Amino acid sequence: MAACTSVPAPAARKKLVKRSGPDRSQTLRRLSQALFLLLNIWIGVQFYRFVLYYEIGSRGLAPSRPPGVEGWLPIASLMNLKVLLATGELPGVHPAGLFLLIAFLAMSWVARKSFCSWLCPVGTISEYLSKLGRRLFKRSLRLPRWLDIGLRGIKYLLFGLFLYAVVSMPVEGIRQFLSGPYGLLDDVKMLNFFRTLTATGAVVIAFLVLASVFIENFWCRYLCPYGAFLGLAALASPLRIRRDPSSCIDCDKCTKACPSQLPVAQLITIQSAECTSCMHCVASCPAAGALAMTAPGRRRVPAWAVAVTVAFLFLGVYGYAQWTGHWRTDLPDRVYRELIPRANEFQHP
Repeated sequence: MAACTSVPAPAARKKLVKRSGPDRSQTLRRLSQALFLLLNIWIGVQFYRFVLYYEIGSRGLAPSRPPGVEGWLPIASLMNLKVLLATGELPGVHPAGLFLLIAFLAMSWVARKSFCSWLCPVGTISEYLSKLGRRLFKRSLRLPRWLDIGLRGIKYLLFGLFLYAVVSMPVEGIRQFLSGPYGLLDDVKMLNFFRTLTATGAVVIAFLVLASVFIENFWCRYLCPYGAFLGLAALASPLRIRRDPSSCIDCDKCTKACPSQLPVAQLITIQSAECTSCMHCVASCPAAGALAMTAPGRRRVPAWAVAVTVAFLFLGVYGYAQWTGHWRTDLPDRVYRELIPRANEFQHP
């Protein structure tokens, strides 16, 4: 999944020319991560209140259902994307999920796989679990290259299976699925999965947490099909991490800093689908002008421009969906009153 250009390392070390000021890319990125994580926590609390209202049969004004919860329904979003591409029609069920998928794909096309390292709450939690591991054990476990590459293929295989399932479904079949009880309540069933966690589910989640403590970005690196999709889209991005051999002092700090374990110090440009645009490598580089995010023409792209691009695309797509009236799933109150208390009765067709 990578296509990179390498050059032989120079025989002699070059004189270090230090940067003129501190790199602030990671401060911007952590702020972006924190804001998006708080937004998702608010969505989760609001959605729980919404579901609980109907489960206990409350009366009066119901809490509003936060459409952003549909961002956690990637398969339904992929189904709606197929319907949109095949018919040009926007969905009435889970439209917010479709627009969020479009926003995240747009981020990947423009600024590489930036959603994964600048916004994704699962990526944020995984990143901080690995930091906890380094603090406790002074290092992260790095798997042998042959095993690492093999495991990385799992997320592309999972994405391929999901894509095949969606592509093979006829448009009318997708519509019937999403408008049926299971499709209408797949967000509620997702919530119930965590509320009534089985022993098997608990063991799997515990394994993923522990693995993330010892192996950096374990879920994102090996298992996330959503990240695989965005990584493939990012191959078309015009942005690249580029190394200037004439300024590089061959300290190898960029390679050690890369959470995707890409050999940055051995390459001229990073074109891999694994690059998340986190700019860890740029932040770690002590030599002025040696490493940078660049646009076509080798124009340098500062971290604030990546942050602005991510925010603009996210808020722009959200604003468009709101303005055109395609953000909310509008179902009658009686449908929620009838279906939500019986959510666990409905099984996948």
